[in-house]
Amino acid sequence: QVQLVESGGGLVQPGGSLTLSCAASGSIFSINDMGWYRQAPGKERELVASIDSNTHYADSVKGRFTISRDNAKNTVYQQMNSLKPEDTAVYYCHANLMAYVGYSRKLMAYWGQGTQVTVSS
Repeated sequence: QVQLVESGGGLVQPGGSLTLSCAASGSIFSINDMGWYRQAPGKERELVASIDSNTHYADSVKGRFTISRDNAKNTVYQQMNSLKPEDTAVYYCHANLMAYVGYSRKLMAYWGQGTQVTVSS
């Protein structure tokens, strides 16, 4: 079993900052990449940022969000600065990883439970 546990969401004023964290735990052999998606009401889930050997960002967050990873802790972070009302969404952590399945290893994708970020005055 593998779990992704997120933390750090909340309410912040426009222009403010938040940091999201996501820790992966369980039967993990290795992690290929981790990332953050978000879904606003009435919209599709979209990729915000991801990290493997490089970092990748949606155009809408470039220069404002920074994704980083602590491999020793199997944890990914997202520092979000200069937040805008349009950043309001549920943020989901995602990981593609090699999980132990029985006596073998298998590439699998996992999602966190989501954390609400609300940017409002």
